[in-house]
Amino acid sequence: MHDVIKKVLSARVYDVATESPLDPMPRLSARLGAGILLKREDLQPVFSFKLRGAYNKMANLPPEALARGVICASAGNHAQGVALAANRLGVAATIVMPRTTPGIKVEAVRARGGHVVLHGDAFDEAYAHAKALEAEHGLTFIHPYDDPDVIAGQGTIGKEILEQHSGPIEAIFVPVGGGGLAAGVATFVKFLRPGTKVYGVEPDDAASMAAALAAGERVVLDQVGLFADGVAVRQAGEETFRLCRTHLDGVITVDTDAICAAVKDVFDDTRAMSEPSGALAVAGLKEYVARGLGAGGTLVAINSGANLNFSRLRHIAERAELGERREVLLAVTIPERPGSYRAFMEAIGPRAVSEFNYRYAAGSPAHIFVGVEVSGPSEKRELIASLRGRDYPVLDLSDNEMAKVHVRYMVGGRVPGLSDERLLRFEFPERPGALMKFLDSLSDDWNISLFHYRNHGADYGRVLAGIQVPEAERGRFRTALEALAYPYYDESDNPAFRLFLDGSAAAA
Repeated sequence: MHDVIKKVLSARVYDVATESPLDPMPRLSARLGAGILLKREDLQPVFSFKLRGAYNKMANLPPEALARGVICASAGNHAQGVALAANRLGVAATIVMPRTTPGIKVEAVRARGGHVVLHGDAFDEAYAHAKALEAEHGLTFIHPYDDPDVIAGQGTIGKEILEQHSGPIEAIFVPVGGGGLAAGVATFVKFLRPGTKVYGVEPDDAASMAAALAAGERVVLDQVGLFADGVAVRQAGEETFRLCRTHLDGVITVDTDAICAAVKDVFDDTRAMSEPSGALAVAGLKEYVARGLGAGGTLVAINSGANLNFSRLRHIAERAELGERREVLLAVTIPERPGSYRAFMEAIGPRAVSEFNYRYAAGSPAHIFVGVEVSGPSEKRELIASLRGRDYPVLDLSDNEMAKVHVRYMVGGRVPGLSDERLLRFEFPERPGALMKFLDSLSDDWNISLFHYRNHGADYGRVLAGIQVPEAERGRFRTALEALAYPYYDESDNPAFRLFLDGSAAAA
């Protein structure tokens, strides 16, 4: 522990980094009944905390290592931090980035003098290639998190927080990817103020540190969600896990909607737009308060970055109200006869309708996909109970990912008599040729019966596909999907599909 503290105190970060402000969040504080402060690492020169660790690592390298040059693998913030640090030190830097990396990030690295090598569709492939280039050319690899000097550089954020707020702090919330930021901050804070709690925060679909702490050892996740791409790490670092296991008070996990709501909270109080991983700590802080903790105390969240593609704002805004539990998405079945729509709207009452999707289907009841604004969970329960009390079959789709991403845009797309249809969600790398690779993997015997794609401004695409696969072909179909190596989810039994898209249900 003392070695880490010494490294933090002597870390060389301020040649490139600034002491970021610790700003109050008055609106969120008033709403939650706590004193909430936001550590603004989004205001760093690369709009992320990552330059601290990268520069500290490189500034501590011997001259002969610097002369040979450095290399890293990254799809975003670490890449920009290494490029800026190398530029300041006059060092050649090679940055290996997946081919799926958005152009804005590639150009940002090049603008800071980094030599970009595009390789692979995902980080793991870029990382393997970077390690091969390291060995081939004698370069020094700058790890994004699992390195003592990188951890110490990130730990200076904890040092600044304690210097900027001399009063008691109940808890500090830190976003976790590989764990470098959490390890550095938790170790330093616990040394000086052991009574202050430090919590890591992870997306519930990329919780590698939470899994490691639960298992008592590092584990490799089968796959990770990519919405908060800055923390989409399948395995926590070795050194970061050792430190986090000792010094973190726990890890809080949150879902995509909660992250979107946190992005909005940051904007409401600061007029700044954080990236999803940047707002992760605010989402975790809110979950902490929702558990009945932190009332009246001082809570600090670290906004780790603001490298956000503008086109992602549409998706974030769309999901923020769900994350605040101020909107409910419902599938409601009403009679297919004149006057039914009016009667249903009367049942909704004076509440605002945020979305309404319906298409006539002869010979069957009408299935409506409706969004309704509510004040919170209690009003949501009251609304559902009221509708069911009027004999409306109601299905709550507020937590149904497929319904929120795809089905809401496809209501009315049923085809009577469609047989052997399987419905699957895929995550495609957002690059030319990805769809053709998918199509080439399918047998000509399997017909694509449904396809929905929507760009969310990320480096991956989310696709919903219906494929007609006879029962006898299911085994061969699963083998083809595994060979494709794209993350996928079978949604054939999803109730949203059955209500709005299933051709066999329409025929029945």
